[in-house]
Amino acid sequence: MYLLCIKGDMIMDKKGLVQVVKEMIAAPSCYKDLQKIGQEWVDAVGTDKEKAAAEKLLAEVKADINTVDDLIEFAASSEAVKIFGEKGAEDLEAHGRQIKAEGATYCDCGACAGAEKILKNESVLLS
Repeated sequence: MYLLCIKGDMIMDKKGLVQVVKEMIAAPSCYKDLQKIGQEWVDAVGTDKEKAAAEKLLAEVKADINTVDDLIEFAASSEAVKIFGEKGAEDLEAHGRQIKAEGATYCDCGACAGAEKILKNESVLLS
């Protein structure tokens, strides 16, 4: 895999992007529709269906990625308490506030981290 570092953003080749998508769709936090669309793109790489699958994946990533503010808001919700328990939700909220203070734009769960890499490599995805 060939990686270039341009102003701190990782720009990768198609092979590297395939790995990112596979890791994203394997993440427990990955939304089922994103898993399906991600796998469709992985399966389409190198075929005449790749461009359409890439456009679909990009649209889904843009719709599904959570900002760090989304993470903090969710962590403070009763839904987060139901899922993680009170302590877990509090820890998640504290984590969100910490990464925001460190300059994060997006949630850093496996799904969102992968989605952010995809967004940073949009030109590779669509090539």
